[in-house]
Amino acid sequence: LSVRHFARAFTLQVGATPHRWLMTRRIERAKQRLAHSDDSLARIAQACGFAAQSHFTRVFRMMTGETPRQWQLLHKQS
Repeated sequence: LSVRHFARAFTLQVGATPHRWLMTRRIERAKQRLAHSDDSLARIAQACGFAAQSHFTRVFRMMTGETPRQWQLLHKQS
């Protein structure tokens, strides 16, 4: 498959572009780690596939409307 054909077929099947789907999965994984660990934001960002904490924070805020720290304070599990 060409990249263009794959992306189009993926979007039709899944309902999101491959990049958007991947970012959503990474943010969901980050939410789990934020809620259940005491790792730093930098460590969580790296573990979830983000090259930099700043990129992680920017994507997280765009997708959730909150920063990772704000989200963590509201959803932290003991």
